[in-house]
Amino acid sequence: MEKLYLGVEIGATKQQLAVGTSQGELLEVFQDKFPLPNGAEDVLNWLKKHVPRVLNSKPDYKNVSSIAVGFGGPLESRTGRILSSIQVKGWEDFKLREWMQEHFSLPTVVINDTVAGGFSELYKGRGASAKNMLYTNLGSGIGGVLFIDRKYYDGIGFGASYFGNSYIPDWHADKPGAVTRVENICSGYGIERRLREYGYIPKTSLMHTLCGEKLEKMSCSILDEAARAGDAFALEEIDRIAESLGIGLSNVLALLSPELIVIGGGVAKMGELLFGPIRKYTDKYIFIANKNRYEIVQSQLLDDAVIVGAIICAAKTGQL
Repeated sequence: MEKLYLGVEIGATKQQLAVGTSQGELLEVFQDKFPLPNGAEDVLNWLKKHVPRVLNSKPDYKNVSSIAVGFGGPLESRTGRILSSIQVKGWEDFKLREWMQEHFSLPTVVINDTVAGGFSELYKGRGASAKNMLYTNLGSGIGGVLFIDRKYYDGIGFGASYFGNSYIPDWHADKPGAVTRVENICSGYGIERRLREYGYIPKTSLMHTLCGEKLEKMSCSILDEAARAGDAFALEEIDRIAESLGIGLSNVLALLSPELIVIGGGVAKMGELLFGPIRKYTDKYIFIANKNRYEIVQSQLLDDAVIVGAIICAAKTGQL
């Protein structure tokens, strides 16, 4: 009987479990979204409740042989020790792999969630024929993972290619010449924080109508909807976001020269409305050695990227 694997996605807004095959085929997915007033403790209690429930739900699931966790934050790769979570409290210096193995008695690997997403695209998505690939996600935060000769590059063992933590000009700052991290400008959290600032969106913008005149409801999806309706401010905002991403990606290309850049995450669902300007600005700032020698594409797996990648990595336990 074929071995099965359990994938886990731990995020700031979404928690997922899935059982699947070594090829990343999902047999069953269980997703939950709930507030985290106690931070990590809430997620751990959720895992204690639902991992056994999933593993015991079908006779075949007794064949689950290992677990991989895609975690939303930096960690020590060898030990699965969490360094921190940017959005969720309580994860600092937490030995997640050790905790998983103690509670569920299965070999476990813990990887960054963007790394998991990258593995899914490398093996089942846009990167199937790529030699060197960068995957990044525009979600609650922004991560990054680099594959060289189709092998995961982990730097000194704490992850690498943290694209969202590279620096670009900060066009939103009052101070001329200010810089900020890509994540602060272009992540879902960064975009929505900016949109919810009083006075940032002109009163003439359709976005006010779409959110019912309630700033706290301003979102990336409303930005997308307004832009598709031709709203001038929304289109300008997407253009600014795309230029920031283009500057950051041109630096990645100058330093690492992957032939393929795959972008996933919730913000990437805007599709060509966002990807067209990203390509335009990346091409504007690109170094001549990279000109016409790279491609920027939308993730094929999108919402399933992390959980599929976790399944694939679970099957590679001991090989990463």
